[in-house]
Amino acid sequence: MPLPAIPRRVKIGDAAAFAGTTPRAIRHYHAIGLLAEPERGSDDRRRYGYDDMTRLLWVRRMADAGISLDDIHAAFEGTSGIEQSLARLEESLASKAAAIEVQRAAVNRLREVGSPLGLLSPLVTGRLRDLPPGALRSADLDTLLVTERVLGPLGAAVQADRFIVLATHPELRAEEDRLAEAEAALDDTMSPDDPRVEDLAAQRRDHEAALAAAIEGSSLEEALNDLLDREDEHAGEEEEGARMSVMEAVGKMPYDFSPARVRYEERVIELLHSADQAGDRDQRTC
Repeated sequence: MPLPAIPRRVKIGDAAAFAGTTPRAIRHYHAIGLLAEPERGSDDRRRYGYDDMTRLLWVRRMADAGISLDDIHAAFEGTSGIEQSLARLEESLASKAAAIEVQRAAVNRLREVGSPLGLLSPLVTGRLRDLPPGALRSADLDTLLVTERVLGPLGAAVQADRFIVLATHPELRAEEDRLAEAEAALDDTMSPDDPRVEDLAAQRRDHEAALAAAIEGSSLEEALNDLLDREDEHAGEEEEGARMSVMEAVGKMPYDFSPARVRYEERVIELLHSADQAGDRDQRTC
């Protein structure tokens, strides 16, 4: 049986197709000295022989393994630096593999939970997953997402108690909704000195006190203490540099608050702080 025609040299398109790359990539290899320029035919086009093709195949095999072009060049030159390069590559691949496992775990949680809640950290997901469908609102998830970005999974897990109480106490949820609507009305048409700002801040303080009392009167506080005791077990869940200070977050996360709304938020913080101090004094006098 006669063999098909065997070329002595091939054009760049055929070379690229055989090696699983593109003519553009091959030209780049020529430009950086990774692949020698082959002889040209009578039509002034490059023609690649067997040695050119084996070199090209090795280049592609090493590139597919994740080795940089500079390190491939060093490998062909036999320099000692290739070992250090391969060690760095192995470390990088291990880091990527770990990141992939984190991504797979997040996807599995998302599929299991069936809502965006599954994309939050296991600490947060675990504390909220047993809530009935619809009890956790989209705005609640948004808040938890921002909190996790600023304070990390533990901070968001602590905040989850608030949403558990809101989901299980209809009267507190109704008051939360009423206050949220009133807060949204603090727009640019209202002066920061309007008496309604102070009045609403006092209402928010009272509501937060009611929420805290509901949390304290439930088993959530005990569960939270257990969570705090296990904090070290989850220390590796956050991405490096994931946390930022609250003040940094204020300067980076847009809320489009009017001056009246900013003043309101300031007064809520001041009133809550005063309430905490009063509580501490009461405890010391008991």
